[in-house]
Amino acid sequence: MTFLAADAPTALRHVRDRAVLLNQVLVGTAVVLAVFLSLATGAIARVDALMLGLLLIFIPTGAAILVPWQRSPVGLVLLLPLIDIGAVMLLTISAPTSGFPLLWLFPAMWVGSTLGAFGVVGATVVITALYWASIMLVDTQPVLSAFVVFPIVVAGLATIASVASWRSSAQRVVLDKQSRELRRAVDRARGQEELVTEALDAVDFGVIRLTADGDQVVANEAMARLQLAIEDTDLLQPFASDGLTPLADDELPLARARRGEEIDRALVWFGAPGDLARRSLQFSSRRLTGKNVTHEGLIVVAQDTTAEELALRAREDLIASVSHELRTPLTSITGYVELVLDDETLSASARRSLGVVERNAARLLAIVSDLVAASAMSRMGVSLSLRPEHTDLTALAAASIESALLPAAERGISIELLADGPVWVYADAHRIRQVIDNLVSNAVKYGRVRGHVDVEVRADADGVVLVVRDDGPGIPAGEVPRLFERFFRSALVRQSVTHGSGLGLSISRDIVVAHEGSLTVRTVLGEGAEFTMALPAPPSREEI
Repeated sequence: MTFLAADAPTALRHVRDRAVLLNQVLVGTAVVLAVFLSLATGAIARVDALMLGLLLIFIPTGAAILVPWQRSPVGLVLLLPLIDIGAVMLLTISAPTSGFPLLWLFPAMWVGSTLGAFGVVGATVVITALYWASIMLVDTQPVLSAFVVFPIVVAGLATIASVASWRSSAQRVVLDKQSRELRRAVDRARGQEELVTEALDAVDFGVIRLTADGDQVVANEAMARLQLAIEDTDLLQPFASDGLTPLADDELPLARARRGEEIDRALVWFGAPGDLARRSLQFSSRRLTGKNVTHEGLIVVAQDTTAEELALRAREDLIASVSHELRTPLTSITGYVELVLDDETLSASARRSLGVVERNAARLLAIVSDLVAASAMSRMGVSLSLRPEHTDLTALAAASIESALLPAAERGISIELLADGPVWVYADAHRIRQVIDNLVSNAVKYGRVRGHVDVEVRADADGVVLVVRDDGPGIPAGEVPRLFERFFRSALVRQSVTHGSGLGLSISRDIVVAHEGSLTVRTVLGEGAEFTMALPAPPSREEI
């Protein structure tokens, strides 16, 4: 790879800087040990050659210790093994039978690891020549195998050292490049982290990052401000979204998120009802997944919704006040219209005009009644009052269907009650009738002309179920999550001539929830909608 060739000199210099001292000390130590063994065995034949050889060894050893070789060129560094080769030549002459020639292997490996193939060839040639010369000088009987084997051993060990040095240098170059890449990646990650931190600190809602174990690892400044505001005002007592029901510590959204639960716009009030400093926070959490779809923790978002919630309360109070003021005159209007319509002498044209007045007044009165009911079931207002009793749900459904037959006939819609007989519930008959009226009325108003509506009542193992099913246009999937919000009306309805306040389903859901039941919808665009009201099984009369 090209980057190895470009960086090889630098790598070799680093290797040389660290290896000069080690190589020379190794040669010097081996020479000293060999000399002591030769003296002990009496193999020394020429003391003058021995002393000169030792002197030549001590000179490069001292230089390796004292000279800063990292600033020296490669050629100057190679003087050390060359001097060692000459010193070993003198030691070989001083004791021909002592095995001193084996010491040539150390400088041969040094030169080979430093200069590569050129060093292997050069060291092998020089050492072989000196070895042969030493044999000739001492007049010993030459052994043919020694002339061949020793140069091969020198060349082989020098080659091994050269290859090992090249591999070490190549690995060091690769590691250096990987280290630089890692540093750049760390710098990029640090920059991205700082950018994300600045972005999180710039928003006005709190953000918390939780690990899969529930440990908090990140929290922005907005979250710290929200927590500080709650602690500073001693608003430590949390309440549910209605502002009245106290919450235990394990019911708080953050505690639920630590357990791995996903939360969708959970509202919590901090501070007792009536406290002017109380605050409301809305929490949402989303699960984070890794590449292998593993749980990586959650992101929790908290937003101060005190101003919005107080504005909603003010709006609901205003709606309630205006609705109550409108209700009395509307009741009088409808009452007097009914009295006039009872007059048999009334002309046909006047009767038709008064009929229009009566229908519109009744529609307006129904809207006002919905507004009053919605204000009574405010998230911060008074809870819905119920008068439960044993009630036949089938009879309530039949009465609701009977009251809807006239508007259904005007649109050519047939309504069928599917029930095997009385189905008893323990509920407020008036409120449950209100829910059924709303569901049946919606099926008639928004169903297909000349369509069909089924109202099914049944009891099962889990309780009592009422299903209102139509074959109308259905509801877009994107609008289903908002279907039970107050004042929400589908785009298909807003574009039609059908009137409504957008409160009916919200009120119905609140009534059913107050009975510890549920109201759900299943719909397919173009295939109609199916609303299901599920209520708990009634207790026995002795249990009441």
